[in-house]
Amino acid sequence: MPEAGVPIARRRLAVAGAFATQGFVFIGLTTRLPDIKDRWDLGELGVSAVLLAIVLLAGLGSVVAERLAPRTSSAHLLRAGLVLVGAGAGLMLAAPVWAAYLLGVGVYGVALGVVDASTNMQAVAIERAYGRPILPSFHGGWTFGGLLGAATTLAMADLDLGWSALIGVVAVAMAAAGFLPREASRAFDHAAGGDLPGVPWRPILMVGLGMVVFYMVDTAAQTWGAVYIDEVLHAPSRWVALATLPYLLASLLVRLAGDRLVQQYGAVPVLRVGAVVASAGLVVVSVAPSWPVAVLGFTVVGTGISVVAPLSFSAAARIAGGSVERVDAVIARFNQFNYVGGLLGAVLTGVVGQDQLRFGFVVPTVLVLALLPLARWFSTPSTAGVGAAVSSSGRPSARP
Repeated sequence: MPEAGVPIARRRLAVAGAFATQGFVFIGLTTRLPDIKDRWDLGELGVSAVLLAIVLLAGLGSVVAERLAPRTSSAHLLRAGLVLVGAGAGLMLAAPVWAAYLLGVGVYGVALGVVDASTNMQAVAIERAYGRPILPSFHGGWTFGGLLGAATTLAMADLDLGWSALIGVVAVAMAAAGFLPREASRAFDHAAGGDLPGVPWRPILMVGLGMVVFYMVDTAAQTWGAVYIDEVLHAPSRWVALATLPYLLASLLVRLAGDRLVQQYGAVPVLRVGAVVASAGLVVVSVAPSWPVAVLGFTVVGTGISVVAPLSFSAAARIAGGSVERVDAVIARFNQFNYVGGLLGAVLTGVVGQDQLRFGFVVPTVLVLALLPLARWFSTPSTAGVGAAVSSSGRPSARP
């Protein structure tokens, strides 16, 4: 267990590594969907059913995280979740029988919710310590991990699916990292305490709708992109993961620049421009005559949509205010919007596109424009006095 005096910069690096690990495992699974689909002889509706189960179980995992947040450090929740993510993903990929595969789905689904909630709890606490927007670059860590996951799938394209189960080892190893302990996060917490009944849920709900839109688009692209260019546009099997790889690369670049973009221009214009860009990209995907054109469309989508999720968590934490325990509980509950978007993106895309998957991408093309009116709820006031500044030594110091 790391000591309490560890510089905040090292805590930030550890949490970024957890985001990267989550992205690595998730994309390692989704880019293998065509192989999983073939192994178990699943149709589009069958894949939609599995994805629905994962989304619902992840929602359950997020509820578990919310219930445990008042009395359990998010660092402990994150470690437990990472171990279970590794075990569940490994079982999904290496399962010799259908029952074992379903067990892997169950374990991975619940763990996904726990890790989603706890990584963002950690990130929000560290953002409070820095006193400025840094959530986009944290989510950039997730995207970087996703890029590695897609690249790993490309590198292992000729190997049996069971070898992919090794990606689970990465998650188990990451559980040993030095995450931010609750006693350290309290040192950065200058807001007044408060119970959940005092949370202003209406503005949080509006921000949450923005996150629903993001995950609807993101999950449609990452879950169905590989299947789309494989079965509809007939990409060579070795290049199927390219549906995800350029999308993630574009997302990574924008997220790494996102901290500075939001500081310079504000969240509202960044979100509105991104919504228009993402919609245009989805139009290209929907009408693409060939798989390279669809890959270009997915790349444009990633450029436009990528900063919505981190700005959503940051805005929700700011609106909630109060103690570390209060913010952790709100972030875990807010994380449920993730799975509503996942349902719309993964399941609705498959259902609408069951006869012609091309039509499935029309839904997110239209709904992503809802970010235009919703963006005003993300407006961020000056961060002066909100948290703690980080000194040149890498340790937090009180902001005057």
